[in-house]
Amino acid sequence: MLLGDTKHGHADTAHPGLSEEAATTQGFAFDVAIVGLGYVGLPTSLAFHAAGCRVLGIDVSDDRLDVVRRQCADLVDADRRRLANALEDNGYETTSDTARLSEAAAVIVCVPTPVDEHLTPELGILRGACRSVVEHAVAGQALILTSTTYVGSTRDLLATELSARGLEAGTDVFVAFSPERIDPGNDRFAHEEVPRVVGGVTPACTAAATAVLHRYTKNVHGVESTDAAEMTKLVENTFRAVNIALANEFAEICRSLRLDVMDVIEAAATKPYGFMPFFPGPGVGGHCIPCDPHYLLWQLRKKRLSTPLIEQAMIGIAARPHQVAERARQTLSEHGFGIVGARVLVVGVAYKPNVEDLRESPALEIIADLVEMGADVAYHDPNFPVLPLRDGTVLADVTDPGAFHADLVIVHTAHDEVDLAWLDTASAVLDTTYRLDRVPRRVPL
Repeated sequence: MLLGDTKHGHADTAHPGLSEEAATTQGFAFDVAIVGLGYVGLPTSLAFHAAGCRVLGIDVSDDRLDVVRRQCADLVDADRRRLANALEDNGYETTSDTARLSEAAAVIVCVPTPVDEHLTPELGILRGACRSVVEHAVAGQALILTSTTYVGSTRDLLATELSARGLEAGTDVFVAFSPERIDPGNDRFAHEEVPRVVGGVTPACTAAATAVLHRYTKNVHGVESTDAAEMTKLVENTFRAVNIALANEFAEICRSLRLDVMDVIEAAATKPYGFMPFFPGPGVGGHCIPCDPHYLLWQLRKKRLSTPLIEQAMIGIAARPHQVAERARQTLSEHGFGIVGARVLVVGVAYKPNVEDLRESPALEIIADLVEMGADVAYHDPNFPVLPLRDGTVLADVTDPGAFHADLVIVHTAHDEVDLAWLDTASAVLDTTYRLDRVPRRVPL
């Protein structure tokens, strides 16, 4: 289904009675306001602006706004160019004043939804953003939540609260959920080429939100409700979590059988149907895979519904960084070193290659474990001059990794711009990427 189709027929691509463009411009200074200018909100705002929309970017953090205005945000090259163009245009404005939400025909909420140390959803940021949206909502607006959250949250945090203000979804305002689909650091898919899923509180809400999203993206896939759209995002990332956990298990299986797991997976991937390759690594980071499935598990616990496959996958994902630290201890022992006092260098601390993003990075847990074991730990990642650990310790980047004379190098993240040729002279290399098979003295995780 495209452009708002549902199984009951083709939905309109605008508010009832309005053309698509009029639906998002009539009587408003801005076509769209983006709440939250982080890894999702900023690229989204730039995609809308590049499509010709008047955009208001809102972030309650003045520090974040300063980063955006100085063009220092972590973006792919195409979005860096878009940001430079946007900041020179009167049709793109940034502010911390949430009262200005009333100036936009459409409001899109793109704020973080993390989990705490007990893997319980932290909804404070989302609740605060939705309160601002409700407080400043005006008749005729389309209000779209994109932040990954539990099923029913759009109704709970927007539709119900708006109704208490006298604004009914589908009549006075148009409320929908459309899960974000931004992959930080990935420039293979232009924003306008990635289909968006959308579900509204009512069919009119779905149609209105479809019109908004269709301003910049080519394809919009409509579902029957906000609940279905919310579940779509949880399915997407739970699917990835389960398969990554499986790939990590196969890595352990292949190591025990003296097989190259990458060779096996790549061979399996030659099958043109029925198989999708996932690859092992040191763990997963960001605010998607390690966090999103816990919103589902949290909600299902209240319903006393057991989901053993998902639960076990998330246990495996949480345990993976500790497995890396234990494998480092084992590798050092095999090379004649005890862990206490051993010099260990971690290369790359971002959660994935080519991003300046530490959110939920496995490297933080790996380093913490090694320090607790008694190792002398350093790191090398030019994207992070300093690295704050969870116990308050702050490490400084080793700018000349070869000069550290590590007893063991752990390659956690291999950024494209970082030269790894010096690994040829390293005493031992624990390869958590499974891709450095030409490095001498390399030990795959």
